Amino acid sequence: MGMTEGNTSTLAILVNNKSGVLMRVVGLFSRRGYNIDSLSVGETEDPAVSRITIVVTVEDAGAVDQVRRQVEKLVDVIRVYTMSPAESLQRELLLVKVKADDSARTHLIEISDIFRATIIDVTPLTVTLQLTGDIQKLEAFLAMLRPYGIVELARTGITALERGSRALSEIDFEN
Repeated sequence: MGMTEGNTSTLAILVNNKSGVLMRVVGLFSRRGYNIDSLSVGETEDPAVSRITIVVTVEDAGAVDQVRRQVEKLVDVIRVYTMSPAESLQRELLLVKVKADDSARTHLIEISDIFRATIIDVTPLTVTLQLTGDIQKLEAFLAMLRPYGIVELARTGITALERGSRALSEIDFEN
């Protein structure tokens, strides 16, 4: 699920925690023909509110604003915010199972130390690693692991918070 080149935008969407909201939001993107690069959803500090973080690549930056305005009009959407890379903290969790015979295991431990990954399972044939970081860190880590043979891979999708002390729910919007 590597990120594609182009205008990548990260949208944080606060919604009422009700069934069907996620499908309506995702449906808006798919109807416009936009592929969602990353999607993560979870409760916020308020259990009645969920936060949807969507990363989408579009050719025209203005198209993202158009989609954002349409998402804002959906039932149960509280607010939509475009996260700027410089003003936000964006992270993803990666779990990866790699082929590891006796000779490879030592190298994989060294690679995991360099990237500050955690080894969470070891078998005679594989090592499973966990890594959290920004997209560039995860892609660089995977590039180092590919020669060993990736058996299985799972990614959570990007989740993001604004830098600073304000919460998204407290920000006054014109954006």
